[in-house]
Amino acid sequence: MFLTDPVTILLLVLLCLFLVKISHNSKQNVKPNFPPGPKPLPIIGNMHILDLKRPYKTFLELAKKYGSVFSVQIGTQKMVILFGYETVKDALINHAEEFSDRPHIPIFDDIAKGYGVLFSHGDNWKVMRRFTLSTLRDFGMGKKTIENKINEECESLVKKFKTFGGKPFENTMIVNAAVANIIVSIILGHRFDYEDPVFLRLLSLINENIRLVGSPMVMLYNTYHSVMRWLPGSHKTVNRNVSEMHQFITGTFTKYKDQLDVNDQRNLIDAFLVKQQEEKPESVPYFHKENLTVLITNLFAAGMETTSTTLRWGLLLMIKYPEIQKNVHDEIAKVIGCAVPQIEHRKQMPYTDAVIHEIQRFSNIIPTNLPHATTQDVIFKGYFIPKGTYVLPLLASVLRDKDHFEKPDEFYPENFLDSKGNFLKKEAFLPFSAGKRSCAGENLAKMELFLFFTTLLQNFTFQAPPGAKIDLTPAVGFTTPPMSHDICAVLRD
Repeated sequence: MFLTDPVTILLLVLLCLFLVKISHNSKQNVKPNFPPGPKPLPIIGNMHILDLKRPYKTFLELAKKYGSVFSVQIGTQKMVILFGYETVKDALINHAEEFSDRPHIPIFDDIAKGYGVLFSHGDNWKVMRRFTLSTLRDFGMGKKTIENKINEECESLVKKFKTFGGKPFENTMIVNAAVANIIVSIILGHRFDYEDPVFLRLLSLINENIRLVGSPMVMLYNTYHSVMRWLPGSHKTVNRNVSEMHQFITGTFTKYKDQLDVNDQRNLIDAFLVKQQEEKPESVPYFHKENLTVLITNLFAAGMETTSTTLRWGLLLMIKYPEIQKNVHDEIAKVIGCAVPQIEHRKQMPYTDAVIHEIQRFSNIIPTNLPHATTQDVIFKGYFIPKGTYVLPLLASVLRDKDHFEKPDEFYPENFLDSKGNFLKKEAFLPFSAGKRSCAGENLAKMELFLFFTTLLQNFTFQAPPGAKIDLTPAVGFTTPPMSHDICAVLRD
């Protein structure tokens, strides 16, 4: 019935004609000595060989044939994949400037419009990143003040877990809320109650978008956006969600603007509004309403998603490996006892530190990394990569590099311990990426992970519900969280 609709047939014909045209045009743009890769088909490129739900798996396989620098083509979009620690480090550290841009990806162009910090470009990105780093430091990142806020939030999370009385519950929204409250305290200067309907709505919008932007439908939109932007699909849902979130943010900082005291800056929004009022020539082009809205959205999403997803993996892995959980319990009892966990305890807790690092490595929550693009023509590893090329420094290949981890495909805390049980740093441990586009909140995330994880393990033994099987298959999305599952948090004596 669907295929007999004349409007649908017309759209399909127009789509095919358009794709043939751009496919022909793309053949004119092949550069000499471009990294090798599988031969693309007309119109679809290499999409027929791609695992659309988990493309990084295809990239890991292709590296076996084509080496550490290779190319794939999605539709007409050529992209370069960087495989393994040595190659990714060479690009992001030794050629940091050349690989420091972001490609123009339709779904992110739609929702960010070049503003904010995650997907902006050029001077706007440099100014917003510099402001973000300095403001996060000013409001406590890496300092005792933020440690105290995290500990207060840990206490609230423990109280919430206790309300379930050891019975099964799904922890996604609860852990998301606890972690989100830390970045919210920096952005807005306060926290939300876990049951606050506005807060829960914001968290659900972020959750849905992170799932959708990594979905096959949005990949198709990014590939054929000139046609698909007129059609219904997940990209429309993403844009509606972002619009709703932006409305909330705009209303919030409008209220803050009315109460602004230049001499008493309470949070990141105040700091931005002060910059806006300075009206300095170097500030005017960047410190405006649109940049603030997208920046807050970036920080809210990034500040919540990666840390909360890592914590949820951590609890699931403790359930899967109860002997490792017991070792963590023993070390917490020995070093911390009943005291409130502090960052300074980490140096005395090599096993727990190793477990947290291994959770980050094994969970591999951003396997493809955020995409990069070249700022100029570059010769890299003997290949010519033109300016503006879409580049994926494949974090999955770094975190599971067999040359750097003894058991790369297993959950094995000993990857981070020496023969005497001391913590062992690994240079290939790059969950926050590296170089100019590395995660701006890395220090905050490390502090959150240690304090949340040790506090939860200090108070609870985590178990699977009776009869439940532990599935370590990641869900589909821009990040890779665990599949939805119930846990039991049994209070420890």
